[in-house]
Amino acid sequence: MSRDDVIGKVSINKEALAAKPQGLDGWVNLTEIDPDEEVQGEIHLQISVLGDIPRILRCQVLEARDLAKKDRNGASDPFVRVRYNCKTHESAVIKKSCYPRWNESFEFELDDAPLDTPLSVEVWDWDLVSKNDFLGKVLFNIHRLQSAHQEEGWFRLVPDKPKHSQHEGTLGSLRLQLRLRDETVLPSGHYQPLTELLCQSVGPHLNGNWPDLIMLVDETTTAESRQEVASNLVKLFLGQGLAKEFLDVLFKLELDKTSEPNTLFRSNSLASKSMESFLKVAGMQYLHRLLGPLINRIFEEKKYVELDPNKVELKEAGCTGLHRVHTEAEVIQQSTSLLQSYLSELLHAIVQSASYCPVALCQAFQQLYQCVNKRFPEPEYRKVKFIAVTSFLCLRFISPAIMSPKLFHLREKHADARTSRTLLLLAKAIQTIGNLDTLTCCSKEPWMVPLQPAIQLGITQLKDFIIRLVSCDNSEDLGLQQRMSLQCGSMEKEGFILLHRTKDKSMLMTSPFKKYYVSLNKDTLSYARTQHSKKSSFISLPRIRAVEKVEEKSFGSANVMQIISSRDNGLVEKLYLDCKSVNELNQWLSALRKACSHNTDTLSSYHPGIYKGDRWSCCHQKDKADPGCDKTKHGVTLQEWYDPLDPDLESQLIYRHLIGVRQAMRKKYQEMIKPEEEDDRETFEGEKKLDGVTRLFSVLQDLQNSHTAVEEEERLKSRNFLLELQT
Repeated sequence: MSRDDVIGKVSINKEALAAKPQGLDGWVNLTEIDPDEEVQGEIHLQISVLGDIPRILRCQVLEARDLAKKDRNGASDPFVRVRYNCKTHESAVIKKSCYPRWNESFEFELDDAPLDTPLSVEVWDWDLVSKNDFLGKVLFNIHRLQSAHQEEGWFRLVPDKPKHSQHEGTLGSLRLQLRLRDETVLPSGHYQPLTELLCQSVGPHLNGNWPDLIMLVDETTTAESRQEVASNLVKLFLGQGLAKEFLDVLFKLELDKTSEPNTLFRSNSLASKSMESFLKVAGMQYLHRLLGPLINRIFEEKKYVELDPNKVELKEAGCTGLHRVHTEAEVIQQSTSLLQSYLSELLHAIVQSASYCPVALCQAFQQLYQCVNKRFPEPEYRKVKFIAVTSFLCLRFISPAIMSPKLFHLREKHADARTSRTLLLLAKAIQTIGNLDTLTCCSKEPWMVPLQPAIQLGITQLKDFIIRLVSCDNSEDLGLQQRMSLQCGSMEKEGFILLHRTKDKSMLMTSPFKKYYVSLNKDTLSYARTQHSKKSSFISLPRIRAVEKVEEKSFGSANVMQIISSRDNGLVEKLYLDCKSVNELNQWLSALRKACSHNTDTLSSYHPGIYKGDRWSCCHQKDKADPGCDKTKHGVTLQEWYDPLDPDLESQLIYRHLIGVRQAMRKKYQEMIKPEEEDDRETFEGEKKLDGVTRLFSVLQDLQNSHTAVEEEERLKSRNFLLELQT
């Protein structure tokens, strides 16, 4: 009924993250929350030095934006306190606004003040009964300002000096994985030589013992960075239509290093990580269609399922009737029937999926199957080619998605304890089927024996499915059309949501939202009263000018967003969406911003409030055409599995990795060239390979020079700006 109680917080500054490019991973103590440290927002000031004798310091307080909300009404009552040389001035109080506009000036005499006296501009929330709340401050060095005569701009509010916490180390801790990436992505032309070189390296595979580029990347990539490197390489080659060729090179490298077929693709090698990333990038929609109905069924039924006698909870199982509690044998028998039902539905879905499995996945599995069959043709290894496919399809793709549906975007929330146990047992069953071995599982976990007939049948069905999958005539090449569809990604999002549309009208209704089914695709945002309604309204995505949050006080909800678009007559139209939770709000904001990322006629500012009565609720301005009191955030998005490919960013990230391991690659390359092969360097094949490696180092050096030039240009711009201020 009351507000949530805050236990503590963890605060990591930007400098600490920037100092560790690989990121931070560890336990961090919670600290007590000091209200004076919880500040946000910016203030717009103009500070100038006037006259000669006496010299006057003038501080003009114009406006502020995105201030912290300190009052229960979802806003604050801010005023400004300006201090200099023991003298203080205060501005007027702006009621119920986090975007106040003051336009007030305050003056101080400079001549009688020490040179090191700072100018302090503090923002406070006025309270009638309790003490005022601190909202942040800005300090200025007046000695530096006097040489420039005037300084104007938006200044970020900073907290007051932190106080020593009496609860330090006693509030618990959070384990966090944090990473800050700041990449300068150059124009596409700079990355073309690197992309072409990588594409050539996955062409017809180089024979002999001479190293190629992919082999060098494989040998020099550390375990910590292997997942990220694999993901970036897969996305780059997908965009170039060469994912199958890239995976083929890795499969052959892995097979050349493997002597024991039972360990094939079981380690976290670059080949294993690349195939895993490939399945997630190219096969997620396939996975959703395959597992979605069954996962939803298990979540909705919430049946108690347990096979292990040591873990059976008779109270959890419920009663059979007349308040008679189930026996342990009855619970296990009922659980076996349920798991057999779930497993049968899953295997049927897998078998049926051969007809809609994406071409890219079919080609990858076909290539893997053929490579393994060629490497291990002996009769005693006849199962290895099947296990190679199932090790990725079942063990690294389907089974993890069953155990953690939320991580694969199959559900919005994690499962509760009962449902989680059901999913774990089902995942164990599909893992056993994927290993094509029932005896090993039953010997380790004898309580799985009741499922053995279903598992044995599943092994037969899975083998038949793999034969169908790898026997498909995938003559259709991943040509331009398919590559373009991969690059565009799938921006589709839909669901019921509360919606209010305003065509330049004031807010008169107390509850203006109505339930609509909203659907987003690559061209339009449409909404109708029902999912299958023939009558619907839509907004063309190119007409959207901003997608932003709305202040909590506007509608009494913290999860409202607004879509600002233009109509044919040039007038602005706003669509308000009230989401169920902050997570849903962020997902819709992110999806819409990505869908409109190439729009040209976008806004640079907006009103986070609504126009009600005769003024904006956020900044209290009466002009309805006022451009806005806060800046738009077009680039603030979430990373999602359906994100479109970004060739320039992926090339930049690959370049960044290769620069980091350049010396290791040089050393490894020298080690891989055997002394007896020195005389063969004059051959054409040898020259081509040597040229490929040396070209890589040359390309990396060129890219490094380009980055240096860009950074130098940015420094010059910054220096020129400072010179202009001083002039």
